[in-house]
Amino acid sequence: MKKVSYLRAASVFLFSVALLFGCSSGNSGTGGNTGGTSAPPAANSGETPAKQKEQLVVAVNENFITMDPQNTGDALSSGVQTSMFEGLLIYDKDLKLMPGLSTEYSANADATEYTFKLRQNVKFHDGTPFNAQAVKINFDRMSNKDNNLRAYRNYKYIKSTDVVDDYTVKVTLNQPFSAMINKFTTGIISPQALEKYGKDIAKNPVGTGPYKFVEWVQGDHLTVELNADHWDKGAAKVQKITYKPVPENGSRVAMLKTGEADVIYPLPEQQVETLNGADGVKVERTPSTITRYVSINMLKKPFDDPRVRQAINYAVDKDAFIKVVKAGYGSKLESVMSPTIAHYAKQGVYEYNIEKAKELLKEAGYENGFTTDIWGNTNSDTMKGMQFIQQQLQKVGITVEVKSMEEATLSDEIYGIKSPEEAKMNMWYVSWSSADPDNAMRSLFSSENFPPAGANTAFYKNDLVDKSIKEATQSSDQAKQKELYGIVQENVFKEAPWIFLAVDEILYGKRSNVEGVYITPSGGIYVREAEFK
Repeated sequence: MKKVSYLRAASVFLFSVALLFGCSSGNSGTGGNTGGTSAPPAANSGETPAKQKEQLVVAVNENFITMDPQNTGDALSSGVQTSMFEGLLIYDKDLKLMPGLSTEYSANADATEYTFKLRQNVKFHDGTPFNAQAVKINFDRMSNKDNNLRAYRNYKYIKSTDVVDDYTVKVTLNQPFSAMINKFTTGIISPQALEKYGKDIAKNPVGTGPYKFVEWVQGDHLTVELNADHWDKGAAKVQKITYKPVPENGSRVAMLKTGEADVIYPLPEQQVETLNGADGVKVERTPSTITRYVSINMLKKPFDDPRVRQAINYAVDKDAFIKVVKAGYGSKLESVMSPTIAHYAKQGVYEYNIEKAKELLKEAGYENGFTTDIWGNTNSDTMKGMQFIQQQLQKVGITVEVKSMEEATLSDEIYGIKSPEEAKMNMWYVSWSSADPDNAMRSLFSSENFPPAGANTAFYKNDLVDKSIKEATQSSDQAKQKELYGIVQENVFKEAPWIFLAVDEILYGKRSNVEGVYITPSGGIYVREAEFK
């Protein structure tokens, strides 16, 4: 066995800030009224004196779906959970792996056995002691297929979790899994709370994080309060944080201007210039791992024909998309993932070519086009994106109906099916954030991950891709992984299960007296160092 440093483990991610934008830290959010204890804005500056501020309000653009960190598929819910939950490892604001509920770990040469030394004198928010038995209960929960948790797609490789002593746990995998170390960041839940709440744990989160759950009024706000007994005492200093869903862009921006919100995410791209230099407001930018695309259901006609999917890609002007929908903030998606992720292989762009698109549609038997629909959530940016796709495809005779749904309803419609054949979705305007190539490719393109089992919502299947992904997950050879993941990217891009749109640049706004709050490159909301100055 060899001891492994956290920083070395983080090299799997290979995040390069300079590669995209080189500024400072988006994906989804919501917002609303604070309902808190903050004083009115001070005269002239629009700021509330720091000594009077006890509550931080974060306005985001979507509703939260679940507070079960082991059954979460959206970045916003996950981002909120990081205030309350911790894994054996945690990500910092730059997505580097750091010690969390473990202080060190060792692994065998094949990385099929991991032994973790656990942090001592830690308690869950309900007073339950954190120890090796708690870890075993959580890992057994996630690795049990019958529990039907989203975390199973990563924890299915666990053969056993064994308690060595009160503060040592050994995890044995049933096969090598190159990305496993990144998966130990999943939040650990109080065993007592799991027993007490059962499936309702999604609405009653109990973790070990710097903040503990107070209340969740769905559609209005979710509030957490400072955990005075947290092991990292003094890091976070804000007494309460309220997360508020505010889908409408203008409302979110207005809340930031007036001080009703202390942080807003995402910041609408069209409002950046307006807010730059505004009194009491700071605009923050960061490179992103977030890819934006339209998932196309390949099981549905006419999308089962690759010529139709390629035609749709040629029919959408990616430069215009970035200019019109993203206000110039972002870059064209030239593979299946962001260039900031390890083993990225640039594939190029389906250049805007109306004639080529029409030619392919004619070859496929759809010279006169067809009628379909596109799904998405209700936030302003999504609506603008879907309407842009609708207008672009109209030029080649494809009539698209825009259907927007609340985030929870949308998620249930897509992931709540019992079999792929039940899927009603034709096209889905969506984004995906990843911290490693496994999450960027196996999650989205392995045929093992068709909904409801996973996030391959295009129902993409290619035997060579499946084989390459499987071999990559079992190899620790970085050169071999790069070759295999290159094969995946080449084939997926050619077969076009998506409309490849853009890589986001994360934009968020905050009041100038807010410190220690960041949006991470994957769109998470980092509040572990939150304070007012």
